[in-house]
Amino acid sequence: MQMGLVLAVVLGAFQVHAADVAATPETYRALLGTLVAGDTLQLAAGHYPRLNIAGLNGTADAWITISGPTSGAPAVVDADACCNTVEISNSSYVAVEHVTIDGQDIDGAFAISAKDGARNRVHNIRIEGCEIINHHGSQQHNGISTKTPTWGWIVRGNRILNAGTGMYFGNSDGTFPFIGGLIENNLVENSIGYSMQIKWQLPRPDVQGMPTTPSTTIIRNNVFIKNDQPSPDGDRPNVLVGGFPQTGPGSQDRYEIYGNLFLNNPREALLQASGRVSVHDNVFVGAPTTPAILLRDHDLPLRQAWVYNNTIYGTPTGIAFGSAAPQGGAVVGNLIFAATPISTAVTRARSPFAAPMPAKAQTRAGRSTTRSRASRLTKTTATPAPMTATATPAPMTTTTVPMLAAMAPMLAVTTPPALTTTPPPARVTPAAR
Repeated sequence: MQMGLVLAVVLGAFQVHAADVAATPETYRALLGTLVAGDTLQLAAGHYPRLNIAGLNGTADAWITISGPTSGAPAVVDADACCNTVEISNSSYVAVEHVTIDGQDIDGAFAISAKDGARNRVHNIRIEGCEIINHHGSQQHNGISTKTPTWGWIVRGNRILNAGTGMYFGNSDGTFPFIGGLIENNLVENSIGYSMQIKWQLPRPDVQGMPTTPSTTIIRNNVFIKNDQPSPDGDRPNVLVGGFPQTGPGSQDRYEIYGNLFLNNPREALLQASGRVSVHDNVFVGAPTTPAILLRDHDLPLRQAWVYNNTIYGTPTGIAFGSAAPQGGAVVGNLIFAATPISTAVTRARSPFAAPMPAKAQTRAGRSTTRSRASRLTKTTATPAPMTATATPAPMTTTTVPMLAAMAPMLAVTTPPALTTTPPPARVTPAAR
């Protein structure tokens, strides 16, 4: 009887705290500091000054959520020249949902930021259903930025429009790794520089709670669109992902990039990758001067690359390996419309699959296919003859890009396929595409 009474008191206390808390622009700052695990701060429609999320820690089972209205007039957080608009510090298991963040083109005021390096312990943050607008004061004006060692971020279902850089995770010197993220169902349109970049990583710092076992950062079902505007600080790919530490924790991490639409880059690749990466089931359209997919050593070496089941159109070269992938590489089952579909010599691509690997790959009219099977790919030379004139598609017209852009929101919210963590099967049939 006493045990039941104690349990009831404990549960009752939890229910008091796990509450919906209504807030307005006048009251929300005072209420932020009162939130505990399981609480939701419901922001009413209106304009809010800067949002400083500091010292809020939910749990894996009871996140703290800050949410604007899901319909009707939005809750808008307005930028201020002094600071980043939403700053996150020493917080975990916190979600920001259904909020519009207006940068008002105030250069340097990032929309969402976690900064200050290792002294700022931030992890397991979810940004969902938000609209980030008017952050293109310069190419260095970021929509979402992390400058601290961090892990477990979910960035889902957001619209990032007209930013200098859409998303920038990590630091340019390889410090502050971004680990085990999930980036899905976002529309990133018309950034001056990158739609998204995940920086290369030095050996991992010793941070309490940071994952030490192999992690995968998943980038799926997003739309990354660039227009033809100049990039004053240097031309950038739509997406660039950098390498992982060479040894120790993180050395077996990987990127899984699938189900995305990469659209238009007048001067750079649509996707550039190093490290360990699987790129599959994406659509790439419109890179008139460069390869659509460029796999190469960058700040750190390319170590492993599996590229399969992609569709590529409107580019002189479909897939290019600028560097060998010593831990294994394969190009299988892609549909490529390009004068040079594949430009690569992949050697010693060891197969970790359960199914056998193709012994040799060839390209017919831009589609990479397999001829025979073996348990180990000893050498693949995949530089095909140019496509014939009859096989070359018509160039993109002035109506093509607007048409594809109109499709972008539909493509960005498709149901994600099951995560694939293994390289491609030995043979890809039309029914499997």
